[in-house]
Amino acid sequence: MIRFLLGRAVLLVLGLGVASLLIFLALRVLPGDVAQVIGGTTATPEQVARIRESLGLNESPAAQYIAWVAGLLRGDLGTSLLTGVPIGDDLARRFEITLPLTLLALVIALAVALPLGTYSALRHDRPIGVAVGFGSQTLAAVPALWAGLLLILLFGRGVGLIGLLPTSGFPRSGWQDPLTALASLLLPALTIGLIEGAVLLRFVRSAALEALDQDYVRAGAARGLTRPQALARHGLPNVGLSIVSVSGLILAGLITGAVLIEALFNLPGVGRMLVDDVGSRDIAKVQSEVFFLTGIVLVIGALIDVAHRLIDPRQRERAVAA
Repeated sequence: MIRFLLGRAVLLVLGLGVASLLIFLALRVLPGDVAQVIGGTTATPEQVARIRESLGLNESPAAQYIAWVAGLLRGDLGTSLLTGVPIGDDLARRFEITLPLTLLALVIALAVALPLGTYSALRHDRPIGVAVGFGSQTLAAVPALWAGLLLILLFGRGVGLIGLLPTSGFPRSGWQDPLTALASLLLPALTIGLIEGAVLLRFVRSAALEALDQDYVRAGAARGLTRPQALARHGLPNVGLSIVSVSGLILAGLITGAVLIEALFNLPGVGRMLVDDVGSRDIAKVQSEVFFLTGIVLVIGALIDVAHRLIDPRQRERAVAA
């Protein structure tokens, strides 16, 4: 197990290194002059040259890359070229919104997908099972923007039929008022969670249907268990690894793809921060933000591999035999 963890850690470090190089090179081909943006349209060429010199933009790309990576190794994401604010501090404040939003959306998705997916598999040859499968397919195809607008019209405070939840913004006090903060995230989390839950439901349904045809589930039924009992006791544990993998990928996708929902509900999260910084050509900030999000995806992938090794006895046995 220790050898596996070390090997996975080496792969993670290599992945982060390759990602940092690709991100750095990709952002250097973007058009625009950061020094000109900072100086404004009225800046003279001499003023732009002084700004470029002060920011180290005259250094070679290799020197800029080495300086950036050295900062990352020290835990320093750098400072914004436009505002001078430390990127790490800004990112941490935004992540306090994006992370709870995505975790809440994942909880909603699992709460929808696991029971309904299993139920529709057990009733796949009946109208209710077919209806659940058709409903999940339809919901999975709904654009997130349209789903969010519909939920606002239903539950939005002041504009909806059932005015329960706020539709815009996040409390200035942040999580010091947890109930208000949580309420501001419920509608966006429902928007993402229901759609991702529909996607996950279809996966759970297919996996459960496949498990129902396996010998170990039939053997359980032959020993006197009902089909739901045999599926719950012998089938679901075997498809649980796949569900863990898909859930991890959904979580990574939610964190990196919450831009649209944060914009719709006016949430100052990481997604909106990235869009704003791309528009203002703040290269230093954008490259650190993209690297941070890429790192999250790679870390989640590594954790899924470790979870597989811990949960699946077959992998442990193969490792011992090797």
